[in-house]
Amino acid sequence: MLLVESIRKIRQAYHRDKKPIRQIAREFHLSKNTVKKIIRSDVTDQVYTRTEQPRPKLAAFEERLKGLLSEDAVKPVRHRRSAQLLFEALQREGFEGGYDSVRRYIQQQRKEAGGVAAAFIPLSFDPGEAFQFDWSYEQIELNGISVKVKIAQFRLCNSRMPFCVAYIRESLEMVLDAHIKAFSFFGGACRRGIYDNLKTVVTKVLMGKDRVFNRRFLSLASHYLFEPIACTPAAGWEKGQVENQVGLVRKRFFAKRRTFTDLPELNQWLQQQCLDYAATQKHPDNPLLTINDLFKEERRHLLTVTVPFDGYLESDAKVSSTSLVSFDRNRYSVHVSAVGNPVTVRAYADRLTFVQNGKTVGFHLRHFGRDQVFYDPWHYLEALKKKPGALRNGAPFKEWNLPESIEQIRIALAKHRDGDRQFVGILAVVSYYGIEAVTQACTDALAANTISRDVVLNLLSRSDEEPTPTADPAAKLPVLIIPPVADCRRYDLLLAGGACATA
Repeated sequence: MLLVESIRKIRQAYHRDKKPIRQIAREFHLSKNTVKKIIRSDVTDQVYTRTEQPRPKLAAFEERLKGLLSEDAVKPVRHRRSAQLLFEALQREGFEGGYDSVRRYIQQQRKEAGGVAAAFIPLSFDPGEAFQFDWSYEQIELNGISVKVKIAQFRLCNSRMPFCVAYIRESLEMVLDAHIKAFSFFGGACRRGIYDNLKTVVTKVLMGKDRVFNRRFLSLASHYLFEPIACTPAAGWEKGQVENQVGLVRKRFFAKRRTFTDLPELNQWLQQQCLDYAATQKHPDNPLLTINDLFKEERRHLLTVTVPFDGYLESDAKVSSTSLVSFDRNRYSVHVSAVGNPVTVRAYADRLTFVQNGKTVGFHLRHFGRDQVFYDPWHYLEALKKKPGALRNGAPFKEWNLPESIEQIRIALAKHRDGDRQFVGILAVVSYYGIEAVTQACTDALAANTISRDVVLNLLSRSDEEPTPTADPAAKLPVLIIPPVADCRRYDLLLAGGACATA
């Protein structure tokens, strides 16, 4: 096979320099037939194509390898064996050849079985028309522990503006919270949202594009005025922009192991990374502008609402006799007035609210561990008034973080016989006066070295007295039209039975 340079020189020698074929063959040390073939065919390049690939060691195992590939063809892609596993299977049956020959053969067979490659049509979206959503998973170090976080990824289809927010889980309340934060970041919502068939969002997959969406998710879509659209199962190209973004975020943001103290720090960092990327990256359809430039234009076309969606997931729960509610493998305290009746748990992405008969009876930050108990000591104050002795050994009061002056009052009163009852009496007025006022009264009592419940309550009552109103010198007083007359003879007229009148 001749090089392109050799073919060029042969063609020039014959057509330009008019040399005979015999002379050209002698100068280039080629046969006359080779020179004739180049001149007559008018080729400028020669490419060698092997018509048959000899596999002397693999030939005896080709049928076995085809059988293994046929077994894998009916399995899901994730369950199919790799070329390395098939190579090892042949080795166990006596194959002595190399891995490369097996890999090339498998690649050829899969290519032939795949047929014609699929073709795709490029998509175009108007400003504010659609956004795409997907989850990704990244391994990070969170507060010194290696954790796999779930990252909710959004992308505006027109401007390509990205937004990412991380969670510990990908349950429905996380999906709701992610949308609330994304629309706050974008400044509004698009007219359509494109999703894959998330189990938390899509309850049932029907024929074609028809889906049964989760009721709470539909409430979110109704609030923000967008229409959710689910892709065809296993057709990720229908939301190809966010699929590409998942790979981009992994390579660009998480190329190395990242370390954060908590999720808020991680999410603040992610938001800044999205802004930095949009400010520097050129838009693929308009290289003269950045993504951020196009986003400013698209932002004017987004649908806006004045009030954010209340993104919670409701469930019913029982209140135990110890005023605890079990939720998500943990237990949380509620007000003792809720004991004996069911409560509604409103689960947000980062907090829990417990409601009974329209009244909030408990609030806690959400925890994702297992078999833990979380107390709010103030929930047990009403029961503590009846049983003040529980103050010493009650589990909710073991790590009660009270202000310093109140804690000093507690230590001082513990030396008295009725010290627990006195201290509970002080705590009972916190709901009326407020924790700041009670703290100040305790500070004043310690300064005066007169420590008792009555002294603290007396100081609080003094501070709560209303000030005496002062007379306004500019106030206008009523003016008497008929001035009074001092006449004692009127009393004589009264005794005589006459009318009371002035003489």
